[in-house]
Amino acid sequence: MPSVTYSSTRGGQKNLDFRTVVMTGLARDKGLFVPDAIPQVTKDELESWRTLKYPDLAVKVISKFVQEDQVPAEKLEDIVKRSCAAFRHEDVTPVVSVGGHKILELFHGPTFAFKDVALQMLGNFFEYFLETGSNGGRLAVLGATSGDTGSAAIYGLRGKKGIDCIILFPRGRVSPIQERQMTTVQDSNIHCVAIEGTFDDCQDLVKASFNSPEFRERVKLGAVNSINWCRVLAQTTYYFWSYLRVTDDVALREAKVSFSVPTGNFGDILAGFYSKQMGLPVGKLLVATNENDILHRFFTKGEYHREPIAKSISPSMDICVSSNFERYLFFLAGNDSSKLAEWMNTFEETKKLTITGDLLEKAQSDFSSARADTKMTLETIRNYSENYGYVLCPHAAVGVNAIHQTGDVHESMVSLATAHEGKFPSAVKQAVDPLPTPPEQLANLLDLPTRVSECPNDLKAVQEFMQQRIDERIAAETL
Repeated sequence: MPSVTYSSTRGGQKNLDFRTVVMTGLARDKGLFVPDAIPQVTKDELESWRTLKYPDLAVKVISKFVQEDQVPAEKLEDIVKRSCAAFRHEDVTPVVSVGGHKILELFHGPTFAFKDVALQMLGNFFEYFLETGSNGGRLAVLGATSGDTGSAAIYGLRGKKGIDCIILFPRGRVSPIQERQMTTVQDSNIHCVAIEGTFDDCQDLVKASFNSPEFRERVKLGAVNSINWCRVLAQTTYYFWSYLRVTDDVALREAKVSFSVPTGNFGDILAGFYSKQMGLPVGKLLVATNENDILHRFFTKGEYHREPIAKSISPSMDICVSSNFERYLFFLAGNDSSKLAEWMNTFEETKKLTITGDLLEKAQSDFSSARADTKMTLETIRNYSENYGYVLCPHAAVGVNAIHQTGDVHESMVSLATAHEGKFPSAVKQAVDPLPTPPEQLANLLDLPTRVSECPNDLKAVQEFMQQRIDERIAAETL
C-alpha cells in the first residue's frame, strides 16, 4: 500500500509525498497541506493495539499515513522510539483520573509541554530526510512561538547536522521560564530572537518568509510550527493512546471518549479531529479558549473575526489568528480549494470570515466550545489544588474549566494538560500558595547563562539575520 499523499488547501500543489510536505512546511500558494485520503482504523484493529506500549502504538498510527515508500519500517520505528525515549514517564503521555474525569498529561517531555511529542519526532524526521538526500543536506528552520513551540523545537533540533533553527518570540509575552528554556540552549545552530510585538506578529513574519520565493529557496526554509503536517500527525498518537487507556475500564469499553483541548492555534484539537475521521470512537471535541477567543466566537456565532490580543496568564494561547484553522475550514468547505481560497482571501483582506446556516450547524456538530477568562482559570487552579491535590497549569485549567461549563465532567471525558504548572509560577501563585517545588530541570534554568538576539518587527531585518547566521555556521564548518 503506498503512503498517503497531500495537497494544498488552496489548490496550488497536489499529490505531494510525505517527505516533500515535511520538508516544505507551508505550501507555495499560502495554503496548508492536507491528506488526500484519510486511512481508516477498524474496531478490531484498534482493539489489537490495546496492549501496545506508547512507542509501538505510535508507529502503528503513523504508518497508516507513512509507508515503506517514504520511510522504511525499521527506520520509522527507530525515529518514533528515539523520540519517545526523550520522555521522563514510561507511558510517555499518562492518563490519570482527577475530579470525576480524566487528564491526559502531555508534559513529561524535555520542555514540559505537549509540543515535545510532535517536535521530537519532527526533528528526527528532518534529520533522516536530510541524511537521505533532501535539500542537499541543509535546512533553515524559522519558527514563531507564543511560549512552548520555541523550546520544544529547540530541544528537538539542537545539534542536528545541517539544520539552523531560528525562533522568533514576542518580547515580554512569554513566561520567564519559557524564555529561559529557549535562551539557555547554547548549541551553535540555535538562535532565539526577541521581536517587539505579539505572537501573531512573529507568525506573520514566518508566513511572509515562506511567501518570499527567492529567500525561501536560497536558505532552504523549513517549518516547525503546526503549519507543518508532521506536527499534527504526531499528535494523533496520543488521542489513540488515551482512548485505549480510558476504555481499559471494562465499564467504559463501548464508550465514545470526549476531549477538552485548551487551544490557540488549533493544531492540538485538529489532531483529535483527524483521529475521529480515521475511525477512533470520539464523542465531543471541546475547543477551550482563554480571553483570546476567536475560535469560541466562530463555533458559537460563526464569526472568525480578528481582534487585538489580550495579554493573559495563559500566554501560549494568546493568539488572535489560528494558523491551523485553515485545514478545518477546507474540510468545512467540502474539500473545495476554490471556496477555501475565496474565504481566506476575504479574511486576509477584511480580517473577518462569517459563516451561517447549514455551515455553522455543521461546524457546531464537529466541535463545541467554551471560554474561560483569567478569573475562571484561577478559580479552577485553586479548586483542583484544594480539593484534589492536583495543580493545573493556566492552560490546562482552561480546558478543565470548559468541561465544568458545558456539564461534561464524566469518566470518558479527557481534558488535555498541555504543560507543567512549574513553567508558570507567577500565574499559579495567584491561586496556590505556597507553590509546589518545581522540577529540578526548571529550577536549574535560573542559574544558566542565556543567549538571545533582538530584531525589529521587520521582514527584511529578520531575513538578513537568518542569512547571516547561516553564513556564519557554514563558514565555521569549513574551517
